[in-house]
Amino acid sequence: MARKPNYRFDRIERERQKATKKAERLKMKKEKAEERKKAEALSTPSSSSVSD
Repeated sequence: MARKPNYRFDRIERERQKATKKAERLKMKKEKAEERKKAEALSTPSSSSVSD
């Protein structure tokens, strides 16, 4: 016997999964941005100190 569909629950579950995935992507994006800024910060002072 098939179960009775619970559309509201299914929709809430999909939205929860989307929110989790979106949060994870945002976290990864922020981490990459931090790494990129650190790399730029490390390379910039050595370039500016040479030109001074």
